[in-house]
Amino acid sequence: MKRAGILNRRLAGAIAGLGHGDGVLVCDAGMPVPDGPYLVDLAFRAGVPSFEEVLDGLLAELVVEGATAAAEVREANAGAAALLDGHFPGLTLVPHERLKELSAGARLVVRTGEARPYANVLLRCGVFF
Repeated sequence: MKRAGILNRRLAGAIAGLGHGDGVLVCDAGMPVPDGPYLVDLAFRAGVPSFEEVLDGLLAELVVEGATAAAEVREANAGAAALLDGHFPGLTLVPHERLKELSAGARLVVRTGEARPYANVLLRCGVFF
């Protein structure tokens, strides 16, 4: 059994299969999940687990070279905007509809129980060397 890190077997396995340039969408409970990407649905009930908890856990295990979020997060969810700005100084912002289009090309979608709007980010995997 793993000692630490992500314990969810489906999520841990999906992370192990990611490569440079692959997309990972971390999303709130309301984000439409496109057909195609592998989905790990962690949502249990409203707010559990939170977007922040899941994002922090993923960032502890992933190398990320870029991130894209919906521009609407700035006005609709100051907490998520601050979290994203803190983690990703070069954060790219696009209209929410564009983020939904881009998410169809993700390799992995991790759905949280987050119940605040626009708590979504599309991560682009980097390499550790």
